[in-house]
Amino acid sequence: MNYYEVLAAIFGIISVYLSVRQSIWTWPTGIINVALYIIVFFQAKLYADMGLQVVYVVLSFYGWYQWLYGGRDRTELPVARMSGRLSLGLSILCLILSAFLGTVLSRQTDASLPMLDSTTTVVSLIAQWMMTKKFLESWIVWVGVDMVYVGMFIYKSLYVTTGLYLIFLVLAVKGYIEWKKSLDAVPAQG
Repeated sequence: MNYYEVLAAIFGIISVYLSVRQSIWTWPTGIINVALYIIVFFQAKLYADMGLQVVYVVLSFYGWYQWLYGGRDRTELPVARMSGRLSLGLSILCLILSAFLGTVLSRQTDASLPMLDSTTTVVSLIAQWMMTKKFLESWIVWVGVDMVYVGMFIYKSLYVTTGLYLIFLVLAVKGYIEWKKSLDAVPAQG
């Protein structure tokens, strides 16, 4: 048993739970989670996944700052909705980056599911960025990508990771419900 992997999974669950609660502690626990996964993926020689974790560390520090000071007049960032224009832009970016990364992986590596793996990676990065901005829709994206991950991990016989992503899926649904309540509780600006 890889104790780093077990600790990483525990910190991952804690971090997502804290995110549901809009606790600033989601970011430091998330940093511990991804730092541990850097070790796990290095040991497993999954260097692309290891690199992805490095990006998550950077996004986590950015999110930590945003949640503390990203609101009006450098105050705490409230939950917000994304504009249609931003949603469209992120969707186009997702398609382009997924196709590019999938093509590279399919031509340059022995990747098992290059297009699916690329798409879930890109969507996850976009969802994480959306989370740093406290966009309600980030939870919808997480629900969708977590469902795909569950299927992919079952297909790859990664049953422990499947269980972890089922927990993430439940937490993402709860996150959407809780953040929606928070957003609805804010009086309309007029």
